[in-house]
Amino acid sequence: MVLLSECRSRVILLLSLSVIIGLLNGSGVEARIRRYKWEVKYEYRSPDCLKKLVITINGQTPGPTIRAQQNDTIIVELTNNLSTENVAIHWHGIRQIGTPWFDGTEGVTQCPILPGTTFKYQFVVDRPGTYLYHAHYGMQREAGLYGSIIVALPDGQSEPFTYDYDRNIILNDWYHKSTYEQAAGLSAIPFQWVGEPQSLLIHGRGRFNCSSLTIPTSDTGVCNTTNPDCAPFRLIVVPGKTYRLRISSLTALSALSFQIEGHNMTVVEADGHYVEPFVVQNLFIYSGETYSVLVKADQDPTRNYWITSNIVSRPANTTPGLAIFNYYPNHPRRSPPTSPPAAPVWNNSRPRIAQSQAIKARPGYIHPPPLLSDRVIVFLNTQNRINGNVRWSVNNVSFTLPHTPYLIALKENLTHAFDQNPPPDGYDFVNYDIFKEQENKNATLGNGIYRLNFNSTVDIILQNANTMTKNNSETHPWHLHGHDFWVLGYGEGKFDMFNDPRKYNLVNPIMKNTVPVHPYGWTALRFKADNPGAWAFHCHIESHFYMGMGVVFAEGIEKVGNLPSSIMGCGETQGLYRP
Repeated sequence: MVLLSECRSRVILLLSLSVIIGLLNGSGVEARIRRYKWEVKYEYRSPDCLKKLVITINGQTPGPTIRAQQNDTIIVELTNNLSTENVAIHWHGIRQIGTPWFDGTEGVTQCPILPGTTFKYQFVVDRPGTYLYHAHYGMQREAGLYGSIIVALPDGQSEPFTYDYDRNIILNDWYHKSTYEQAAGLSAIPFQWVGEPQSLLIHGRGRFNCSSLTIPTSDTGVCNTTNPDCAPFRLIVVPGKTYRLRISSLTALSALSFQIEGHNMTVVEADGHYVEPFVVQNLFIYSGETYSVLVKADQDPTRNYWITSNIVSRPANTTPGLAIFNYYPNHPRRSPPTSPPAAPVWNNSRPRIAQSQAIKARPGYIHPPPLLSDRVIVFLNTQNRINGNVRWSVNNVSFTLPHTPYLIALKENLTHAFDQNPPPDGYDFVNYDIFKEQENKNATLGNGIYRLNFNSTVDIILQNANTMTKNNSETHPWHLHGHDFWVLGYGEGKFDMFNDPRKYNLVNPIMKNTVPVHPYGWTALRFKADNPGAWAFHCHIESHFYMGMGVVFAEGIEKVGNLPSSIMGCGETQGLYRP
C-alpha cells in the first residue's frame, strides 16, 4: 500500500508540474497523458540487406515515434525481453525538469533495466521541437534501439514558418559486427578499432554490396538485395507543396552531409529552438543533432530525385546512403534518371565550420545569455594510452562509470561510491601543443565529477587536439543532458582565454543540446546550472564515450525529490529495487 500511495503521489506531482509549466508558458491548455507500452528484444533484420540481430521496439527499428504536445506527460512502460542483456533508454533533448531519475542514463541516473523486468519512465515534455530517444547502456544504440520524439505546440499556437506536411527522417551508420564484438576490440590489447561503418542508413534502410562480403556464403538469405527490409526509403511529395523535414542523426561514428538532389533546404529549427532561417544544399549534421528544414517540391514533377547521406570529416570508404524523393504520382520504385549528387570533400572543414557559425537564434525567439559566467572549465579532448589500452580523455582523465549511479550516490550521500576528488578544470594551456602528437603519459582513469553551484552560469570550452596518429584531429559532437546551452562561438587552433571571449556572440546565440568541436578547433558554450540532478556531458560517438570521453556535472542535489526505488538495484543499492 505504501508503494501504491507513493506512485499515486508521483503521478499527481507530475500532472501538477505539467499544468504549472503550461500556465507559465501561457498556453492555458490542459496537458494530456500519452501512454506507450514497449517490448524491447532482439530480432533478425536486414536494414542494409545483410541479415543480423538488431534490437527492436515492438518489432520496429527505428522504434515508434513519440508524438505529443508541449507540457504533455509521457509514460513509457518498457519491458526488457533481451534475455541476457540489460537496457536503459535516454530521452535525448528532454530536460527532465523535476524528474532527473528518468533521464535514462545507466550509471548516472539509474541502474539498468534487467532482463525480464518492466520499467516505467514518466516525464513532461516541456518544450516543442524535434528530439530523440535511444539506448544508453553500453553501445546498444548502434544495434537499432532508437527513435524520434516530436513535440508540437499546444492547440491554437503557431510556429514562425508555414508548411503543408511534416515528416521525420533519422540518419544512421551501420556496422555488421555486434556491439559486443566492437566493445571487445576497443578494450583489447592490442587495440582493435571498430573501423568505418559498412553502410549508411536513411530512416533505417540502406544498401550493402553483397558481392563485397569478405567471407562468401552460399546462403542467399544472409545478404539479399531484394529483401524488402532494405528497399530504399521513399519520401512521397506532392508537387508545389512545402515539407517540414525533421532531420536527426544517431550515427555511431560518422559526421554526415545530407542533401536532396536539385532542392534547396531552409534551416528553421535546431535541437528544439527556432533558427534565423538560412538556405543550404548540404546539411552537415553530427550525431545527436536534430534540425528542421523546409523543402518545397518545386522541381520537374515528372521524375524522382535522390536523397543522399555522405560521410564527412573521415575518409569516405562507406557507400553513400540513398533514398528517393518521390514526386506523386510517379511510381515509388522509379529510380531517378541521374546519378546521385557528388558528396562534399570529406576533409574540407571550412564549409562545416561556416554552417556551425551560421546557426543563430531567430528574431523574436532569442533567449539572451547571461553576459558573464561564474566559472570557466576548459575540456581538452585527447587520445591516450592507459595501462596498455587506447582511451579517450578529457584533461587527461578517462571517464569510467561507477557501479552505483551518481544520482543515487549523491542523494544518499554514498561518498565511497565514486572518487570525491574533482577532475581538473583545465590543462597546461601554455605548453601543450594541440597540433603535435602527444604521449600524454600522465593520463589516468577516473570517475570524479564536476560539482556546480546551483543557479550558477558555467562556460565550457571544448578544445580539440591531435590524436595519437600524426596530423590527425577528429570531429567530436558533445551532448549535454538535462540542459540546453548557448553556443557562444567556434574557432580554429588553440583557444585564447584573453582574446577569444571578446568574439563571443552574446546577441543572438542559438541554444542547443548537442554541438560539434571541429578538428584542431574549439567550441565555447554557456549554460545555467539550474536543473537539480546529475547530468552526463559526453562525446556522442558510441566508441569514444565507451573509451572514456565524457564527464558528469552535479547541481542542486539537495533539491532533488525522493528517488523512486525502481531506479535502484545495482552497486550499493542491491536489494532496494522495487518495480
